[in-house]
Amino acid sequence: MNCAARDQRPVVSARTLPSPVVTWKEEALDPRLLQAAVGDEDGQAYRVGPGDTLLVAVYNHPELAIATYGGTMGAAMPATSGRTVGMAVDNDGTIQFPLIGSVPVAGKTAEQLRVFLEQALARFVKEPRVSIQVIFNGSIRYYLLGQFVQPGLKFADRPMRLLEALSLGGSVLFEHASLVGAYVSRDGKRLPVNFRRLLRDGDMRQNIRLRGGDVIVVPDNTNEQAFVFAGAAGSNARGGAVPFLNGRLDILQALAQSGIGFRERAQGRLSEVRVIRSEADHGEFYVVDVNKVLRGEAASFALVPGDIIFVPEKALTTWNEALEQLLPTLQTIAGLLTPFVQIKYLSQ
Repeated sequence: MNCAARDQRPVVSARTLPSPVVTWKEEALDPRLLQAAVGDEDGQAYRVGPGDTLLVAVYNHPELAIATYGGTMGAAMPATSGRTVGMAVDNDGTIQFPLIGSVPVAGKTAEQLRVFLEQALARFVKEPRVSIQVIFNGSIRYYLLGQFVQPGLKFADRPMRLLEALSLGGSVLFEHASLVGAYVSRDGKRLPVNFRRLLRDGDMRQNIRLRGGDVIVVPDNTNEQAFVFAGAAGSNARGGAVPFLNGRLDILQALAQSGIGFRERAQGRLSEVRVIRSEADHGEFYVVDVNKVLRGEAASFALVPGDIIFVPEKALTTWNEALEQLLPTLQTIAGLLTPFVQIKYLSQ
């Protein structure tokens, strides 16, 4: 074959399609909301809780001692003019003390408890002097669930920050872990902590101070999903959770899997599909023209785990209108949503 024949071969050229995104904006949580959600700061006094063991010394009054501490969880203070008493805090947050009876101690600092006992004993003892020492922090416990080398219930000898608590599980199994889906749960609510920025980027602002009882969840990356909804509140809306396949999912696949047909335009306005993307304390809001993707005029729109896709049934002018329609549905899956959505929209 000569050069002229080779030159007659068809030329294949690649064409880059434009983005289907019509509008985009981003928001961050108010720092005051973030602080209210995270709570404690370093330097705060320790507060007694159920499971703790206390040493209580009442000087010059050994008759108030109910038992000398004989355990192995800590060394007792030397009893010079009195005796030292080791007592465990009950599940109801109380201890039983001579003369006084049941004493509520949970939530009190050692100093607050000292003042409380001295005031209570003043009815029976002249100028009582009480010393308090926490010798075992049984109330400081964290629950590590998911992709850890050693998951489970972990006790700590002091309040910890997130990185320290993660180390109690040996290591995070990064190959199988979904850092986007990882979260800290406190009192049933997810905290706005970005595990990806903490563990991948070293962002120490995410290294929050934990409280006893916090649950740290690092889920399996094979269970990642997005959420698709169509229609107005109160209608027979279609949609639900849509799983990722091998870590990938685009908007056409998500709409198809959720049962939203592309030919039935009456099911929603595909030119104004809303996508809420959020992670920890940060959110992004997209309006995507899916019709352009269907016509081959725009590239597909890749989703990330946790995305919320909403196909409205009529034209919308603002994001507030979209959220007004979407919030009743989000309430039903509140426990699955990111902290940004939970705090900003569902905690009002």
